[in-house]
Amino acid sequence: MMVMMKLGKWVSFVFVAFMFLVNGSFAAYTPSDNYLIACGSSQNITFQDRTFVPDSQHSSLVLKTGNSIVASSNSSVPFPIYQSARIFTEKASYRFEIEQGRHWVRLYFSPLSNSGHNLSSAVLTVVTDDFVLLRNFTFKNYNGSYMFREYAINVTSETLTVTFIPSNGSVAFVNAIEVVSMPDDLFVDQAYALNPSAPFSGLSELAFETVYRLNIGGPLLTAQNDTLGRNWENDLKYLHVNSSVIDVSVNPSSIKYRAGVTPQTAPNWVYSTAEAMGDANVANSNFNITWVFTVDPNFSYFIRVHFCDIISMSLNTLVFNLFINSDIALGSLDLSSITGDLAVPYYKDFVSNASADTLTISVGPDTMADITNASMNGLEIMKISNALKSLDGLSSVETLLPSSSSNKNMVGIIVGSVVGAVVAIALVGLCYCCLLRCKSKSTQQGHTWLPLPLYGNSQTMTKMSTTSQKSGTASCISLASSNHGRFLTFQEILDATNKFDEKLLLGVGGFGRVYKGTLEDGTNVAVKRGNPRSEQGLAEFRTEIEMLSKLRHRHLVSLIGYCDERSEMILVYEYMANGPLRSHLYGTDLPPLSWKQRLEICIGAARGLHYLHTGASQSIIHRDVKTTNILLDDNFVAKVADFGLSKTGPALDQTHVSTAVKGSFGYLDPEYFRRQQLTEKSDVYSFGVVLMEVLCTRPALNPVLPREQVNIAEWAMSWQKKGMLDQIMDQNLVGIVNPASLKKFGETAEKCLAEYGVDRPSMGDVLWNLEYALQLQETSSALMEPEDNSTNHITGIQLTRLEPFDNSVSMIDGVNSATDDDAEDAATSAVFSQLVNPRGR
Repeated sequence: MMVMMKLGKWVSFVFVAFMFLVNGSFAAYTPSDNYLIACGSSQNITFQDRTFVPDSQHSSLVLKTGNSIVASSNSSVPFPIYQSARIFTEKASYRFEIEQGRHWVRLYFSPLSNSGHNLSSAVLTVVTDDFVLLRNFTFKNYNGSYMFREYAINVTSETLTVTFIPSNGSVAFVNAIEVVSMPDDLFVDQAYALNPSAPFSGLSELAFETVYRLNIGGPLLTAQNDTLGRNWENDLKYLHVNSSVIDVSVNPSSIKYRAGVTPQTAPNWVYSTAEAMGDANVANSNFNITWVFTVDPNFSYFIRVHFCDIISMSLNTLVFNLFINSDIALGSLDLSSITGDLAVPYYKDFVSNASADTLTISVGPDTMADITNASMNGLEIMKISNALKSLDGLSSVETLLPSSSSNKNMVGIIVGSVVGAVVAIALVGLCYCCLLRCKSKSTQQGHTWLPLPLYGNSQTMTKMSTTSQKSGTASCISLASSNHGRFLTFQEILDATNKFDEKLLLGVGGFGRVYKGTLEDGTNVAVKRGNPRSEQGLAEFRTEIEMLSKLRHRHLVSLIGYCDERSEMILVYEYMANGPLRSHLYGTDLPPLSWKQRLEICIGAARGLHYLHTGASQSIIHRDVKTTNILLDDNFVAKVADFGLSKTGPALDQTHVSTAVKGSFGYLDPEYFRRQQLTEKSDVYSFGVVLMEVLCTRPALNPVLPREQVNIAEWAMSWQKKGMLDQIMDQNLVGIVNPASLKKFGETAEKCLAEYGVDRPSMGDVLWNLEYALQLQETSSALMEPEDNSTNHITGIQLTRLEPFDNSVSMIDGVNSATDDDAEDAATSAVFSQLVNPRGR
């Protein structure tokens, strides 16, 4: 079989190579800027059918340096472009005259051996006017004799400066540089972000670095075959070991470009080759084709996926799914229904974070499709610059070139000083008037974000809160009122987080970034800093404030205070020392949790959710229950976190809340997903997925696995219904879990994962059954498994209904709010002990 597959791939490559020779070329694209610079060379160099001109002979190029030398080599180099180099002993820069717009910036490096310097030990830092491209790179730790880097940068001025900075007393060097225009519509301003799912805007303000560009199922394509000078490599080495594919190819001239996709998007050589599902040698044919890539986990990535249906014989027969990491990016994708024909190119852009140090892309057949198949034609993965405008490390251009910004702004400073002197009096008068107006109308002005009545008696936000507006300055509302909880100055936040030190970063979300901090009194906290440019983040921020201002429970993460200065939106929470539950289940080197610990954590989370559903005058639906939103304190007490997607539940005369679907794939209630009708039972379903994650220690969705194992809810339920859940549980639990406890745990999860909400238990019933599973685990091993009519408490014995929690007194008086949930726990335990231990008297 393997010999046949290898022979098939060889035949496919021969066919593609033949078509490559006989087929015509693309329509030419003529860039407005086309700098091809051979650094340090004394003559023109031809490389990939393009002519590179020596940097000393280019009329529109300015090389600014105090000292540089040139080097050349007659020895064997991988390509002629690496035969020469310019070496810098101090900071040096190339300045290009540019038309504004997106440009490719391509850099070539190879340490020549006879240069007079040890270039293999040279420490390179390269920056443009606004972005850091390379930071302290050295060939010592690089696996290769040469390096090519490609960047996409939006130039907003009439010049582009590329600066090389020697580090640590070393030298810097470069062999060749390209600065080439690209079509304006090649990268638009918006893509689709995953986890959380939402549109992502502002790409034009960011820089990209090409990390991977694949011609899937086809041979290497170079600048000779791409009108934009791009390289497309074959994908074979990135395929997951369990994946099996067949190469498919057609005549490139058969590709039909339509509006929105051009040969500049990707050459027809990319769209005329693909990989489809082959023989994976697995029992179930519904497996996924998966590619695995090593990436830097500290950055987000722009992902462009190229499709073209060249394998179908008729329309609407190829229907498949696309996964990025564990997120479903495109579901039930039918290319022919989108494009209206076969062999028509189509692409989609996404923004995603890395999962640890890898990024996975998968395609797999849709379960409802008539034909079991999936395919992909091309893939581009590009690193996105971070908040410091860096593509390598945590230093900004201002940090690396502290004098550049001051020189650049010197004229502006002088002009500004003159203008400031003229209008100073007017500004003072205007500020005075604004201050008077602010004081007189302090009760009517809007906050930059909603105020925090942490200990107020209101069950809803005030009118002032709900009508708040965005502002560029801090609000004029008095912060002295106890109604706002603890106010922290921005300086206190800076001190607590060491000026938002990236080493203290705990996580990143749609709202912004979360840092660990230490207050002046030694209290450890988690600091959530809102991103004012993220519209979704702002919405989630406001929702979280609304929810936490009226909630207080031992199993909900507590809000300590806030900061409202300098247009900042910062919330400060109690610090959860042991982090998210997921990190203790898989993906880290942390020691495994015991079965008792897992049950206690699930019980704590269930108590928090039960309080949300019953503890307020109107229920609250969390809507994003998952293992990353269950945090553990230093004693492994579980607390539910992240209320950014939470929604007030239905009124007494309603059965559901109609709302757009939000949440995380793998945890979404299928009934809510289909009908867009939200109830408390949607949280119950998500919690059922969490229970299976806790037992099996694997992600809710894992597209790398065979198709029947991708979704943990479907996979685990198939084993639960066979009464064989012990076959898939964490191996660390084998021989430790009491069978009766496991049986009760499995029954509880199965009820939670019922297809229809009406068949699922309430969170109170789930809590009762988990308490019972814990009691069974702690009971003597001599105890026989209880009869079904005494253990099926979800449908047989109902949990005594607790009175709705009245938290108004403790909220008003600032009394320790644990009294409510303590009363709940005590009541639950009392009922529980009567039912579980009838023979113990």
